Amino acid sequence: MTLEDKINNDLKVAMKAKDQISLRGIRAIKSAILLAKTDGSGEELNDAKEIKLLQKLVKQRKDSLEIYENQNREDLALKEREEIGVIEKYLPKQLDESELEEILQEIITQTGAESMRDMGKVMGMASKQLAGKADGKTISTIVKRLLG
Repeated sequence: MTLEDKINNDLKVAMKAKDQISLRGIRAIKSAILLAKTDGSGEELNDAKEIKLLQKLVKQRKDSLEIYENQNREDLALKEREEIGVIEKYLPKQLDESELEEILQEIITQTGAESMRDMGKVMGMASKQLAGKADGKTISTIVKRLLG
């Protein structure tokens, strides 16, 4: 079952249950999928692209959430948190920091990285290996700490 099929089924369920929170999040995903399919590139929406799309949606909401929290707009921040929760259900299980640190230490050893100058090599390999399993910002922070 593709992400699009899963979204369509979950949308029907949320509509029947009158679950406004799920409806907002699912409609955002459905809209992003539709935009990706009709962007004119002619490329198929495969699993990797679906994960990237979902991560982008989560990142956008986290950025908005940060702004709303800084401006003390708890009403808007709450909506962003709810949508993040709905969208994250469709992402693969995220690695916790200890698991992530272990994997990144392995990558640093494989690449022979010794200082911050080698961060690009490590990040390139880590981004490919951890696609969908961890946020890029978190990966970057841990790599800086390990190389620093």
